[in-house]
Amino acid sequence: MVNVNRFKGVFPPVPTVVDAKGQLDKTGMAKLLDHVIVQGAHGVLILGSGGEFCHMSHEMRLEVAEFCVRHIDGRVPVLLGIAVPGTAETIVYGQHAASIGVDAVLVVNPYYAQLNSDYLYHHYRTIAEALTLPVFLYNFPALTGQDIGLDVITQLAREVPNIVGIKDTIDNISHTREVINRVHAFRPGFIIFSGYDEYMLDTLILGGHGGIPATFNFAPEVTGGIYDAFINKEYEQAFVLQRRLAKLSSLYALETPFFGVIKEAINASGMSISTEVIAPTRKLSAEKINQVKEILNSIR
Repeated sequence: MVNVNRFKGVFPPVPTVVDAKGQLDKTGMAKLLDHVIVQGAHGVLILGSGGEFCHMSHEMRLEVAEFCVRHIDGRVPVLLGIAVPGTAETIVYGQHAASIGVDAVLVVNPYYAQLNSDYLYHHYRTIAEALTLPVFLYNFPALTGQDIGLDVITQLAREVPNIVGIKDTIDNISHTREVINRVHAFRPGFIIFSGYDEYMLDTLILGGHGGIPATFNFAPEVTGGIYDAFINKEYEQAFVLQRRLAKLSSLYALETPFFGVIKEAINASGMSISTEVIAPTRKLSAEKINQVKEILNSIR
């Protein structure tokens, strides 16, 4: 029986720290992992969208996963992104995750080919039934080009026990509201994470369980503070921090993809790490680095 309470709270998606050749910078990666844990993260997401998994070789994905799990050493739960477009290969990554001690896996729906709802359902069900690990759905239609769909999410939650939650990264809080209303009617323990940072407070108010905010990497007092204030019923403090987060959220619009933005924000916040990114993404221009600093300064 999965203890889903382990997956409540703030699970920052930790960027993958790399050197100028695009290889894992183990010293920088360890430093960043230690930082988010010390700052109070309830868990971490490794190889999420901001972890640049989409630009890594197979070998690098395994290396990053193994290094992070080994370094974290059970201090907090590890959620690992394992998505690829094919069902069989996703299972291979999931089996590797189980072998190295990952706590749960996160699976974004297949991208490139648009799938009908039956194909989506069987993709997730096949993965979940092949793995012993808890599985989280990852709904990110802005990047995959397709919403998993409320009916599929509901059916999976009802019929597949080790699908234990969802990261709902969709720019419409009513979608997350409807997931909560539908699924919690028969499975109240199903974990609902907000994907977009600024919707975490709304998600908590609606009955969700936390968020996966990249801003925690450089402003843990904001997104971590919002969660703590909500849990402690310090609502005025939550509102104050939400207004600060509203300013920070403009960071995501500075560059596409936002990988370099998050790393530059971490660096600008006083946590010195490499801000290199994996090709085809390129480092931020000096002008955009200054914009990152201006946005950070606006909340101080």
